[in-house]
Amino acid sequence: MNDVLAISAGSEVTAWLRSSGLEIVLLVIGAMLFGRLAAFIRDRVTSKIDSGFQSSDALVRTEAAKHRHALAQVVTWVVLTIVYVLVGMEVLQRLGFAVTGLVAPAAVLGAALGFGAQRIVQDILAGFFLITERQYGFGDVVQIAVVGGGDPAEGTVEDVTLRITTLRNSDGEVITVPNGQIVKVINLSKDWARAAIDVPVSAQADITRINEVLHQVCTEAYQDPRLEPLLLDEPSVMGVEGLSLAEMNIRMVARTLPGKQFEVGRELRVRVAAALRKEGISETT
Repeated sequence: MNDVLAISAGSEVTAWLRSSGLEIVLLVIGAMLFGRLAAFIRDRVTSKIDSGFQSSDALVRTEAAKHRHALAQVVTWVVLTIVYVLVGMEVLQRLGFAVTGLVAPAAVLGAALGFGAQRIVQDILAGFFLITERQYGFGDVVQIAVVGGGDPAEGTVEDVTLRITTLRNSDGEVITVPNGQIVKVINLSKDWARAAIDVPVSAQADITRINEVLHQVCTEAYQDPRLEPLLLDEPSVMGVEGLSLAEMNIRMVARTLPGKQFEVGRELRVRVAAALRKEGISETT
């Protein structure tokens, strides 16, 4: 009798392994393969978006490209989450759990988690609006102020998901910011940027001659084959922005490609210093 029961149980296990067990294995393998395929497609899409840009010019890209790059990452994350949830439900059914019977407990558990996971829901909703409103995208240089104040997080956007934004600052440090904690975003590389150069000179200096020298610097910079591609138009002299008994501050501005304001600003400061020194005019310190 025991042998018969053992044989019967063994047959049932074998039959289950050949049917539901095999289906579970195939579902898990299929989900893993789909995850790899989705990651492969995402990487191909983002690589194609970036193919027109050199690594040194990763910030100089169109707003549409930035948005598509961030959107590809978010869509992949959402699709994989949905697929994994559906596969998990199918696996539970084949293990003998009644998924329909789990609806009521799941509702109670969801309500409990809702109170405890309000911040996660807030992060996801905030991330959704960040993406759809195109506030920033992959490669943008941003300053992000978070709840509670303190110094804003500043750096280049390296990753955007529905829950978090990842930045890398000038020191190479990676900064992770939950989207729901963001209260203010300053995008330093959207559409175009501006380099502002303040030139402090003695209050007794000849302002007319200084303006002539600075205008000449602006003209030569715009004609320089190395700088001209980074400039949207010729730099201009705004005039005196600050005045005291000891010195006056003259401001130059230049509209540049997004993310190139720092490079252009450094180059213009070098040119201004050289031009003033050539004319015998000293900048104040």
